[in-house]
Amino acid sequence: MPVHKDMMVFPRLAAPKMEMKETWKEFADGIGAGEYGEDHLTAHYTVTLSDHAGTHMDALKHMGDENTPGPEGIPLEYCYGDGVVLDFRHLEFGSAITVDDMKEALDKIGYTLKARDIVLIRTGASEYNDEERYLTDHVGMTAEATQWLIDHDCRVTGTDAPTYDPPIWAMFETKNFWLAHKVMMKDRYWHIENLTNLGDLPPHGFKLSVFPIKWVGTTGAPVRAVGIIDE
Repeated sequence: MPVHKDMMVFPRLAAPKMEMKETWKEFADGIGAGEYGEDHLTAHYTVTLSDHAGTHMDALKHMGDENTPGPEGIPLEYCYGDGVVLDFRHLEFGSAITVDDMKEALDKIGYTLKARDIVLIRTGASEYNDEERYLTDHVGMTAEATQWLIDHDCRVTGTDAPTYDPPIWAMFETKNFWLAHKVMMKDRYWHIENLTNLGDLPPHGFKLSVFPIKWVGTTGAPVRAVGIIDE
């Protein structure tokens, strides 16, 4: 997801700030090279970014406590592997994806999960991720479907929606809040939010690289997710 100051962010998150700290000339002068005729060296920006803005991976600390590992504790062996895209665009907005929904989606693409597959949930929301409806018009995972993936040793998963759970309005309707997230409190798994371009990927048969930045002690970290298709 492109990161910029006007991007769509989840409620209660601070929007990114990106400010040039020094221009090319200011750096040259500030470091002292201007005295030797240099007037164009390296420019620099100061970036203030929420650990949950844009495409990011939630660390266990997101639902844990001060003693729970942040992004530095995410095992890299789960962040590169075979990718699988499951399409749930046919479900009604606000729906919670069940285990049966997962099995049906896998049957539709003729695929059987194996250990360390990286499963991506396509809701269609990324097609309007610069609009307010991005925060409301999508589906999300249930705790049971999340645990089912974990039981298949698929411990890194992701969504093209702003949250892995159903939208906030749907959670208030059912009075069930962030149940898929809460699975983190009893079993290890890591999910990615705000993915894009899932429609450009085949249902399976590609590699996926989703390494998070090694931020220490935060509750999540940015990811540059890359689908690698062997043509």
